[in-house]
Formats: sequence, C-alpha cells, structure tokens
Amino acid sequence: MALLIKNGTIVTADWQTKADIYCEGEQITRIGKDLDAPPDATVIDASGKYVFPGFIDPHVHVYLPFMGTFAKDDYISASKAALVGGTTTLIEMICQGRDSRALTDGFEFWMSQAVGKSACDFTFHQSVTRYDAEVEADLKEIVKAGVASFKVFLAYKGAFGITDEELYHTLRLAKQLGVIVTAHCENADLVLELQKQLLSEGKTGPEYHYWSRPPRVEAEGVHHLLSFAELTGAHTYIVHTSCEEALNEALAGKARGLNVWVETLIQYLVLDKSYAELPNFEGAKYVMSPPLRDKKNQEVFWNALRQGFVATVATDHAPFDFKGQKEMGRNDFTKIPNGIPSLEDRVNLLYTYGVTTGRLDLHTFVDCASTQAAKIFGLFPRKGTIAVGSDADLVVYDPNYRGTISAKTHSLNLDYSAFEGWEIKGRPSVVTVRGEVAVRDGQFVGRIGHGQFLKREPTHF
Repeated sequence: MALLIKNGTIVTADWQTKADIYCEGEQITRIGKDLDAPPDATVIDASGKYVFPGFIDPHVHVYLPFMGTFAKDDYISASKAALVGGTTTLIEMICQGRDSRALTDGFEFWMSQAVGKSACDFTFHQSVTRYDAEVEADLKEIVKAGVASFKVFLAYKGAFGITDEELYHTLRLAKQLGVIVTAHCENADLVLELQKQLLSEGKTGPEYHYWSRPPRVEAEGVHHLLSFAELTGAHTYIVHTSCEEALNEALAGKARGLNVWVETLIQYLVLDKSYAELPNFEGAKYVMSPPLRDKKNQEVFWNALRQGFVATVATDHAPFDFKGQKEMGRNDFTKIPNGIPSLEDRVNLLYTYGVTTGRLDLHTFVDCASTQAAKIFGLFPRKGTIAVGSDADLVVYDPNYRGTISAKTHSLNLDYSAFEGWEIKGRPSVVTVRGEVAVRDGQFVGRIGHGQFLKREPTHF
C-alpha cells in the first residue's frame, strides 16, 4: 500500500524543509513539493506538524529475568508503548546469567520472544556474562546471524558481571570481529562492599541505594573499561551514563583518541535523587542502577547533548510493578528490582523538556533520539533519517498537543508511571513502520507481528 504524507515540515539531524514524502514497498521513494499519489494510497495531511524519522531506543529490556522476578512487559505491550511514543525501532539486551546455557540458545530464545509479537522493528545487543572457548564460538555465530554489538556488565557480581580476564578477551574478540561493546560501568566489588556496610548499619530504605553506588563508583567503572579498550583497540559505548564524574572519564578517553560513545537516559535528564528519597517506600519506584543523581547533573547532560559529547538518549526500559515486585525490597534496598520504565515517554519528555525549553534544537533532538543510534549500531541510513531509499519509519509530530502522562492511560503492562501527572507539550499524531500506519492520535492501530528483526553488519573495526 502506498503512503503519502503531505504538507509537513520534515526535520532530520541535518536539514529541515516543508515537503511531501511518498512511500511505496516499505521505503521512501520520493521527497518533494506537491507530490501525487494513486487513488488507493493512504494520504496523511501533516499541515502544522513536524515529520521526524522514526525514533530508535538503543537500550531496552523487554524479556528480563532479574533479581528473582521477571520484567512485566512482553513484545506486544512494549512495542505498542514504543510506537505510541514515536519509537519505531528497539535494541534489546539479551541478558543471560553467568550460569546460563549456550549463548546461541539464549539468542534463539530472545528472538522467539519478539518474532511474531513485536509491532515495531527490533534488534539486539548480545550480553557476554562469561568467557570461554564455547562462548567465543557462540559469539562468532551470533555475529554472523546479524548482531553487531555486545553488552558487558561491570556490575552485578556473580549474576551478569564478568572478570577482568573475561573483559579483556571480550574486547579483543570484538575488535577482531568489528563489533562495538556496550558496557554497564560500575565497580562491582565497591558496590558489594558498600551494600554490606549500609545494611549492617540498618540503612535499608530505597534512599540508600544511591549511597551504595555513588558517582565515583560509576566513574571508576568507566575508567576501568576504557583502560581495557585502550589496550585492545575495541570500540565501546557507555550505557546509562548518569553523572558528571563518569562523563568526564569518558571524555578523557575520547581525548586520548579512543573510539568511545556516551549514552544517557531520559530519566537522568528530568529526574533527580530526591525522587528515590520519597517517603512510605514510594522512592522504590525510582530505584535504578546507576541511581538518579544530584539535580546539578541535569544541566551537565543537557549541555553535553548540545555539544555532541553525549551521543544518544535511551531508556534502559526495565518494567517492574510497584506492588509485588518493587516491594520485594521493602526491608532491603538491594532486593528492589532496578528500573524506571520510560519507553512510551522518552520522546515526548525529550521534546517537552529539551526542545520547548530551548535546551535542544530540533536537529539535535532528532540526532540524539534516532540518528546517532542508527549510525553507531549499523542501521544508518536504513533507519534514523528521512531519505529516498530509507525505511518509511516516520513520525508525524503535533507540537500543539497538550496532555498528561498517567499509568491509567499508558500502554505499558505496569501498575505505575514514574511521571504520573507530568504535562507533555507535543506528541506523535501518526507513526508508521515501513510505510504501514501503526499509531493515530495516541492510539495503536498497527499489526502485532509486523516488526522485523534487523540484521546488522559489523562496522567497528
């Protein structure tokens, strides 16, 4: 089915113009003024609206066994929520524990969770939670299957975390294969010792999660990773960077000539550690790792986005109900499942608190929420831009919309919203995935199972 989007203001990371977009065969085939379409084409009038490339969330968890429980979303609910929020591509972390079976089994299992269920396109980062000859062979097969990025944890000792020897061999293999390594950077031993100390002192509430992983612990993790990256030549991507101290370590590595990219999360841009200090255990809703930081870090990261020091804004979406799941840690903050879900709200919050406040221009907004992720992870120019030959993933965005965020109306399979009652200024009015309309006026109207696995070639040699 042909699609014509007329009269919109097209905005990419590089340029802006008022023009029409014609799509056929899942791709953009023409961009120009006053384009015609066949009688059976779907025609959308985008007058007074922006047309953005589909947004990409480079860091999500959909299927996630974690801390004795499982994340609440599946690919049906998560992909609906993503699309309603303007995100047309997800990159999920395949997270197998150290004692798991073959990595290829895990890859096939995660694929089975998405194929036939996801309404948006998807791909994966393959987690490396141990390293031996079998793992090395599996990783080579998974890269051949189209996964061009790994994930390592310098945290969660005994569960997901890897040793220094394993880190060295993972980075060396990644360099050999041309794969980028995404990394959760903290110092696992410091976290463990600080947790023990706090609990021994009777400090068990969610507000003490912060003090078990203070900024220096995250900064040390970044420094540690980049020492290994420097020695192996591997390309690295620091996920969920939360504080100035960690950012400075990444920028110091970049100044030494290392190939390193920095991701932050929408949560760190708009929330601060006072939310995790809310009374009556309400703070548990805001427990994640690394933790929410002092408010002063917010302007640091807005500035870093403007200057291009931070490449991407993601979510680290990890949905756990407040009742029954977050409550597992009522008497021990180390047992609170980590995560502040924001998959549906990322784009609208970034627009509301970035663009409308003047912190970001429209091009930087598109760049950090879509284009950079596509470039870093081998999806550009198929994704992340509006160009002839690109996939027809398009977001017609209404800047005049006004509304509020609420768990009562969101698409996530979750019993709370971290942004309950927050005003948004603007939202997607139409969202398409490869030329097929998936959202109209905030409602999912797409097809479950329309999403495709995106095979990627290594580009980080």
